[in-house]
Amino acid sequence: MKKLRILLVCSAGMSTSMLVKKMQDYCRKNGLDYEIQAMSSAMGKPQLDQWDICLIGPQVSYIANEFKSVTKIPVEIIPSQIYALGKGDKAIEFTHKLLGITV
Repeated sequence: MKKLRILLVCSAGMSTSMLVKKMQDYCRKNGLDYEIQAMSSAMGKPQLDQWDICLIGPQVSYIANEFKSVTKIPVEIIPSQIYALGKGDKAIEFTHKLLGITV
């Protein structure tokens, strides 16, 4: 199985970086070899096709349709309760559900 690549996007890439850290910690503890990175929307949009999925911070949910229009990868808004509470485990579960992955 190839390494899963997850991109998180917000306006500057700063607030999503906290969730990325928690997602990475969860993956490390559970033996999941995933690449997870946070970027600003301006940096992330041109690179979408290099990732397997793009998760968008709820505060910039307005960019979701624009991102969906330029890529074939899944682009989804991170649920507020996962994002606001920094639930890395739930963010990974959400990603798995979107991609149909069972672990």
